[in-house]
Amino acid sequence: MDALSQALAAVRFTSATFYRLRCRAPWGFSVPASSAAGPAFASPDTRLLHFHLVTAGRADVRVDGRDAVVSAGDVIVFPQGQAHEVRGGGPATIAESRAPIDELRSGRPSSITIGGTGDETRIICGFFACPPPAERLYLDGLPSPFVVRHDPDGWVVRSVEHLASEAEEEAPGAAALLSKMADALFVETLRRHAFQQRDHAVGWMAAARDPVVGRVIAAIHATPARKWTNDALAAEAHTSTTVLLERFARFLGVPPAAYVTRWRLCAAAGALEASSKSVVEVAAEVGYDSESAFNRAFKREFGLPPRRYANRVRAG
Repeated sequence: MDALSQALAAVRFTSATFYRLRCRAPWGFSVPASSAAGPAFASPDTRLLHFHLVTAGRADVRVDGRDAVVSAGDVIVFPQGQAHEVRGGGPATIAESRAPIDELRSGRPSSITIGGTGDETRIICGFFACPPPAERLYLDGLPSPFVVRHDPDGWVVRSVEHLASEAEEEAPGAAALLSKMADALFVETLRRHAFQQRDHAVGWMAAARDPVVGRVIAAIHATPARKWTNDALAAEAHTSTTVLLERFARFLGVPPAAYVTRWRLCAAAGALEASSKSVVEVAAEVGYDSESAFNRAFKREFGLPPRRYANRVRAG
């Protein structure tokens, strides 16, 4: 399996929230930083990703002094969760999104209408709650925001519209459907983003597509417990250690050994979240012979020793 598929296969969101906006020009709304909205949807150590999918019309998005235009079929994602404004049809009073956030927190799915009497734009907005392992693996390397263009009549747009309808109706089983479909939809968005990148792009997504680094990280992901050396990793990619080190530095900004450590700890965190295995068992699975060494490395990466991390995650 290629590196991109291996990593994306592990994508899991702890929760997903959708709400519809019907906007008639002139209109506008603001979204607070995820640090402000996060407590409504996720634990403090979970990153919250905003997204907006335009299903009809167009919108202007302003974030960090920069502007982007999105139209039907486009999804704009904010991996770093910055505050931003979305508007259309000229000057408008900006509506704060705190009201729908408070409504969503109370468990009442939202369908909101804002603006004047002009042309209509329809947007599905939402939040994905992403656990720390995924954040450290690939979210930190993503531009924020980034835009992915989907077919307005394709399966992604239709699926999100269906999810929003399910959320509004509170149909039986809707929560499970939202969680599983959110994983698939975000994976598809990340895949498309990876294939839209130019050749000079850097970061985890670009590294996964590189013929040298991609093969190496696929090997690391497949067998994290192996005693990896630079020579062994270079052999996986049929290249020299010099080329291997140069390309890791270019795409990821770290040497291969540092990536091996990070992936082991991300894999360990995932195992602690998803199973009842002991810390000793998980440490051995990812290549640590010493529980104390594993505890120290894990705490450096996640801020908690593994046992406390597991208890916190399992307690919800």
